[in-house]
Amino acid sequence: MIYFLQQSLNALQLGSIYALIALGYTMVYGILTMINFAHGDLFMVGAFFCFLVATFLHLSFIPTLLISMIGVALLGVAIERVAYKPLRQAPRVSAIITALGVGLFLENFTLVFYPYPQSVPQLLPEITWNLGGVTVSFLQVLIIALSVVLMIILDFIVQKTMVGMAMRAISWDKSIVPLMGVPVDLIISATFALGTSLGGAAGVMYALAFPVIDPYMGILIGWKAFISAVVGGIGNIRGAMIGGFILGTVEIMVAAYTNSSYRDFVAFGLLLILLIFRPNGILGKPRIQKV
Repeated sequence: MIYFLQQSLNALQLGSIYALIALGYTMVYGILTMINFAHGDLFMVGAFFCFLVATFLHLSFIPTLLISMIGVALLGVAIERVAYKPLRQAPRVSAIITALGVGLFLENFTLVFYPYPQSVPQLLPEITWNLGGVTVSFLQVLIIALSVVLMIILDFIVQKTMVGMAMRAISWDKSIVPLMGVPVDLIISATFALGTSLGGAAGVMYALAFPVIDPYMGILIGWKAFISAVVGGIGNIRGAMIGGFILGTVEIMVAAYTNSSYRDFVAFGLLLILLIFRPNGILGKPRIQKV
């Protein structure tokens, strides 16, 4: 039982990171119906922002987190304006290819400066508690709590603010919304800023939990976060959160109770099975085709 509780805590930590990254995928898809396959590499950039700020500026955790989130958000907005905006009316495959190209650019640009894995300085005190045989670290509590707070803030913005209302309106019918005076370009930029900033936060948390980072770290993690978004119902904010925690739990439990080499097989198998029996995900709904 104690072993199960320990692994459940590990699952919450990993699921929190997956959920934050998955939110970026689901927000962009909800607004533009495109998959930003560069999002996993923006997560990687967030980890490297953490490394650079902690190494050269020697700042504490909170400033490092905020600078990393802002830096990744600005990069996300720039990518949207330069690479994606000209392709809004183009076939979807053009946007997908562009997103893959942007991801490759980010990987190789980072590789030029850091061709080898880098160690991230420790920004948090190494405090642990023993609760009935379960070892709980301060870092685990912080990652889970901070992730939940960021998800709640995002959900509040989308559901209760004017910006969120505009996002939902564009998602419903982006051809009509401009006629109502909504600044579509500004709202799309805000969507990218919010989604990528959460990916940057996830990069910081991952870099602190697993403090060796490299330019290719975002590839597999990005795909798994995409799986989380699809499992929960891509385009649905709360679905992305649920999908992230489900995938994190599946991976940790598979590694804990079977061979750890099966975790990726099970993760992608989960996506395949879900798409067969529930193509729209757990909370996803089929899009209505307007004619």
